[in-house]
Amino acid sequence: MRYAVVTKDKPDSLELRISNRDAHLNYIEQTGAVELAGPFLDDNGNMCGSLVILNVDSLQAAQDWAASDPYARAGLFETVSVQQWKKVIG
Repeated sequence: MRYAVVTKDKPDSLELRISNRDAHLNYIEQTGAVELAGPFLDDNGNMCGSLVILNVDSLQAAQDWAASDPYARAGLFETVSVQQWKKVIG
């Protein structure tokens, strides 16, 4: 099943994001659960959140993945939403 993880960064946290980016990308690669991912951008073109589409067995697995993300462990996010998602186009 697919799940969308949608996050919003805390204000003024670009440096925290950048300093944890390599660990985040390594986590994505190592877990093998990510089908699609990328950052949201603010009006200045700076990263300010994320959209990650996971392909995992359950909502709990998606929530666990999101909680273990190095960005989450670093305290980057103001909000995190995890919900089932259905691919229709693409």
